[in-house]
Amino acid sequence: MITIRKQSWKIISALFLSILLFMPAFAQTTEAAPLLKPGSENGDVWDLQYRLKTLDFYTQPLDGKYGANTKAAVTRFQKEYGVPADGITGAQTWRQLKKYTLNQSEMDIMAKVIYSEARGEPYKGQVAVGAVVMNRIQSGEFPNDIRGVVFQKGAFTAVDDGQYWLTPDRTAYLAAMNAVRGWDPTYESLYYFNPKTATSQWIWSRPQVVQIGNHIFAH
Repeated sequence: MITIRKQSWKIISALFLSILLFMPAFAQTTEAAPLLKPGSENGDVWDLQYRLKTLDFYTQPLDGKYGANTKAAVTRFQKEYGVPADGITGAQTWRQLKKYTLNQSEMDIMAKVIYSEARGEPYKGQVAVGAVVMNRIQSGEFPNDIRGVVFQKGAFTAVDDGQYWLTPDRTAYLAAMNAVRGWDPTYESLYYFNPKTATSQWIWSRPQVVQIGNHIFAH
């Protein structure tokens, strides 16, 4: 009886936390991207600097101030990701930033899904799980943000069984950073599965690309 109660509490807690996490994500989709330029000074600038720092475009301390260093970092990002390089962060720049980077809270989500799905895998296999998440964000076939990808119904076993809520370790965060920075050992795979436990005929039908540890990655 005690076991049943504990399990029920875990399920309720997971549902409650997922609702809390989803609500702000939904709210963000309805807000216009903030226009940031030299002289801007707020939390959105801090978010911008964090995203740029994950890709090594911004190397200074995060201070929330849109100064010369931030403008230079934005310009470098724009040149590399096909945005007119004016050093101003408008809607087009934000779209590319959100497609190819994560902010701090999103990085926590990435580390959690990596840890819960692949903590027993070799480091390359942990990065590979993160790469699949990034590939889905960028593909156009899945939700275009990490919350939508990770919490899509049935997408990740660890979310369904509650393991997602485990506390990730430092290795998971390092793997998350490597995945965001573009290391993709899966060669643009959108799926992965454990051949020892997978029973879905559909997942077995996907074109297989590479096996890393206990996971097969597929297109």
